[in-house]
Amino acid sequence: MIVLFTDFGNHDPYVGQVKARLEEHAPGQQVVDLLHQAPDYNAHAGAHLIAAFAPTFPPGTVFMCVVDPGVGTERSGTVILAGGRWFVGPDNGLLSIVSARNRDSRIWHINWQPEGASSTFHGRDIFAVIAALVAKGEFPADKLEEKPRLNVEFDKEDLDRVIYIDHFGNAWTGIRGAGLPKSTRIMARGGEFKHAESFGFVGKGEGFWFVNSVGLLELAINRGSAAEKLGIKLGDVVQVFRPN
Repeated sequence: MIVLFTDFGNHDPYVGQVKARLEEHAPGQQVVDLLHQAPDYNAHAGAHLIAAFAPTFPPGTVFMCVVDPGVGTERSGTVILAGGRWFVGPDNGLLSIVSARNRDSRIWHINWQPEGASSTFHGRDIFAVIAALVAKGEFPADKLEEKPRLNVEFDKEDLDRVIYIDHFGNAWTGIRGAGLPKSTRIMARGGEFKHAESFGFVGKGEGFWFVNSVGLLELAINRGSAAEKLGIKLGDVVQVFRPN
């Protein structure tokens, strides 16, 4: 299985071109569109999202991840094996958190670029080819060089900020919810959120926080948009007040 995580959007031709290249090099492989609305240019937010999504997929899954504002520069490409799953993408921090949170991580630098590769579309011309080869069991050792660490590494600890806003207006944070007391109060943009297990446990228009399906603390308003009502935006600071 090849899983796609990008900031390419759903209205442009980029995803289709990537899928065509995957089919060319790994025909018949299942390709899953996980997210193509990752925060634009924001490798830090994307890194926390990837780290949360990855454990929900089976071992052996190949993630092709592209949030790459430095495409075409001297930034490296990388292949990572972490938690029994493969990750292919730019070495700009995007894959650093999933790597750091898995003790078994192995890292390779991509030292290959095909003739005629576009300087603005490494996702299609480099990462898709590498991901396809890995997915069909043909590890491209001749195109890689193992290295001890990534060039760009973000802090692997939780990020107390909004990292994604879905189409409902719910605000995902970079805070892992495991072990967070239910009496914890959350503040964002002047709004206070108390815990509820799910939407049906609060009244219409009432805000609350919960642990979402990938284990991240999420802020929501039942049958409403937290982003619209409170003006919550990507990157906003989230304050966590744990009980004494």
